[in-house]
Amino acid sequence: MKEVTVTSNTMEIQFPHGRQLRLLIGDITRIRVDAIVNAANSGLRGGGGVDGAIHRAGGPAIMRELDEIRAKSGGCPTGGAVVTSAGALPAKYVFHAVGPVYRDGQHGEPELLASCYRTCLDLAEERDVHTIGFPAISTGVYGYPVADAAGIALEIISAHLNREETKVREVLFVLFDKSAYDIHVNRIR
Repeated sequence: MKEVTVTSNTMEIQFPHGRQLRLLIGDITRIRVDAIVNAANSGLRGGGGVDGAIHRAGGPAIMRELDEIRAKSGGCPTGGAVVTSAGALPAKYVFHAVGPVYRDGQHGEPELLASCYRTCLDLAEERDVHTIGFPAISTGVYGYPVADAAGIALEIISAHLNREETKVREVLFVLFDKSAYDIHVNRIR
């Protein structure tokens, strides 16, 4: 990391080759990026929280594509992700990532959460995605402690942005509220 700029609602971290990570408080369904990440369930059937918001804002086209994926594969394993179009969202793609349900941190949860972020970044490379927006995967109803999840997410994203070769130019980490934002900012400092 080269330069960090912080305001009360946004943090920008500059990486080599003009890449950046931005943390902000906002609504992931309204950001203009090439791809947004959905915190999905393994059945890919829609749900509450970020998942519900993405389906409401994106419209029925997203669920139709997920129905096709489910018909072929039955769903998506924890730690993985599948891709659909973004429907009515201001993005090209939605990467539906299945994070782990937190039990106690001793049942593979950190590795599975890291896999979600890696898989989405790999999908971004495959699809020539330059900008991607992430929520805080697994920190809602799945109960992952926000500080622990933030450390994992920020480590994986930072490593990717520091790679010699990557198509990803900007990652937006879109957080629901000030509390989650402050926790993420403190994990960087």
